[in-house]
Amino acid sequence: MVKDDCIFCKLANGVIPTNSIYEDDEFNVILDASPATKGHALILPKEHYADMYEIPDEKAASVIKLAKKMMKHMTDVLGCDGFNIVQNNGEPAGQTVFHFHMHLIPRYDVEGNEKIFGWTHADADSEKQKELCEKLKIK
Repeated sequence: MVKDDCIFCKLANGVIPTNSIYEDDEFNVILDASPATKGHALILPKEHYADMYEIPDEKAASVIKLAKKMMKHMTDVLGCDGFNIVQNNGEPAGQTVFHFHMHLIPRYDVEGNEKIFGWTHADADSEKQKELCEKLKIK
């Protein structure tokens, strides 16, 4: 299904022109219009899924396979030194467009590179971690 009011549905399906670097029947990979680094791209399914919670398992697996293929190609072409693969779910996690998409962000070994992504690491209480581990275990 494609949503008429979804900008990423329009981008993925060619309704709005993009800088597409790969396309097949299921996905369009486009350069991000506001890139974090040179070569920052988005994997967009052509069908509409709001987030990871909605995308079918088979389609999610295809996204990972495509991400790997794109990373290998982009590394060869760009000469980047690493990659961030980012996929946000929900507004508190930083999702701003509610059409599933995956960011492919080439990383370069240059000064200031560490400021693009990161978080503050907290000290974890070992007992609280054990309790949390028990709650989170899938049984």
